[in-house]
Amino acid sequence: MLRAGFQCLAAVDFNAQAVETLRANLQAGAPTGLPKVGFAFEADLTLLPPERLALLINTHSVDVIVGGPPCQGFSTARQFDGSNHGTSRFREDSRRHLFRDFLRYVDYFQPKVFVIENVLGLRSAAGGRYFSAVQHEARILGMSEGRSGYRVHAQIENSSKLGVPQKRRRQLIIGVRADLPGYFPSELKLAERAPGKAMLGDAIGDLPVLGAGEGAHSVPYDLRRRTVNFLGGVRDRVRTKYLYNVLEVLHSAAVFNHVARPHSARDLRDFLRIEEGRSSAELLREGVKFEFPYAKTSFKDRYTRQHRNRPCSTIVAHLSKDGLMFIHPTQNRSLTPREAARAQSFPDWFVFPTARTHSFRIIGNAVPPLVGEAVGDAVLLFLSTIGKRPRNAAGRIGRFSSTVPRGSEEAASHLQLLMHCDRERLGSLDLKAFLKGWHALLWLFPGLHPDNALDHGTEKIDWPDASDVFPQIEPGRRQCHVRSGWPVSLVLIAEEAWRRFDSGGITDEAFYCAEAQYAGLVARGPSRSVRLV
Repeated sequence: MLRAGFQCLAAVDFNAQAVETLRANLQAGAPTGLPKVGFAFEADLTLLPPERLALLINTHSVDVIVGGPPCQGFSTARQFDGSNHGTSRFREDSRRHLFRDFLRYVDYFQPKVFVIENVLGLRSAAGGRYFSAVQHEARILGMSEGRSGYRVHAQIENSSKLGVPQKRRRQLIIGVRADLPGYFPSELKLAERAPGKAMLGDAIGDLPVLGAGEGAHSVPYDLRRRTVNFLGGVRDRVRTKYLYNVLEVLHSAAVFNHVARPHSARDLRDFLRIEEGRSSAELLREGVKFEFPYAKTSFKDRYTRQHRNRPCSTIVAHLSKDGLMFIHPTQNRSLTPREAARAQSFPDWFVFPTARTHSFRIIGNAVPPLVGEAVGDAVLLFLSTIGKRPRNAAGRIGRFSSTVPRGSEEAASHLQLLMHCDRERLGSLDLKAFLKGWHALLWLFPGLHPDNALDHGTEKIDWPDASDVFPQIEPGRRQCHVRSGWPVSLVLIAEEAWRRFDSGGITDEAFYCAEAQYAGLVARGPSRSVRLV
């Protein structure tokens, strides 16, 4: 976020080592000129009231809050003791409820934007109940006190598409204060510093060769090895950009945290049986014998050797316990903390604790800096549009003046025409007639997000605005979906809009018609009360 151009007023974490690492690297001022973090605080957010933090940072107003309520409670890899041992049973985890403490801060500070990052397991935990609850509870924040709540949507981001040499897919939940116009971009873009699609070998190929148990907390760079490792060609251009633009190797005095953990002689012999890019699970199926005594109840993917020319497996905090699923592509050992940090896109000047356990836990729990930068770029771009009347790609205002309603009665009339259509009739409407109804929907309900219109979950609640907008709707249809916020009566229209959008029948600007949303917000005046379901 700092790289994207933000000023950080406060950074709060429960983990003492994480806070101390941030202080050591950023409070003194980074060598690349990043702004200092204003306040780094070790605290339990369940015990720290937001009023106290507001006093510490001397403001009650912030633009953005970003955070990651602990992901371990949702991880599909986490079982009874947090390790992989073959059972499919999961322990109920109190950390699954900590998103409410995050939202307590959002409710107090009322930022323009908030971003929650979590593992994909959030979507399926408890049958999707938590995934729905996070979005619903954020959507209605402060509405009982007359505030607007948040326009919330969920999107999955693939780190490898953002320049991170890692197979890391994460769930983002993004909220925009509903009295503010505009739709947050549905897909993050590659950060400017990223070189394109980097592979693990691009990130770690120049580091000193180590055996198991070898290395030191600080060693000089081997410039000769870096030169020999880069022989020219497309891959080496990517490699060079990753080293200099992302890892910022020229700003680091040495290689830090490059210490390999020791392994038993048995493990090292088993490592040698595994080819680059393969796992023990594959080889067991092919009849390869390992010295490790695999039982039927054991986790059979015990060993995995990474591949130089592929993204690394997802770096996880479990590396603090063992590195058996992260065997080096060409060396007979598991990855070092520095190699894991490079696979996460941390710059080389960012130094982690000397204790390997703490380093691996911090690195595995982190959001890759390139992903954070892409989030920051998107948030800044969105904030730059607030208060400005939406323009199309050519810079023109009023592109959709023929389809955007001029008042609430016209909007209700256009939308009702679509609500009376079945699926077949909706599909046969001409484009202008359909857009009039679609833009009327966005005009009347600026708190809904099109990106949430296809994933509704199973829970439903009463639709509070149904009788106000459409008194003729029969009682049985006056419901909305908890997860998406979309009224049941409008889902068919949204599905048709998505069908036309996916097939190219509706342009991006017409689908996410901020002009219609903006017109509806302006018509309501300065009040922060927004129709939001």
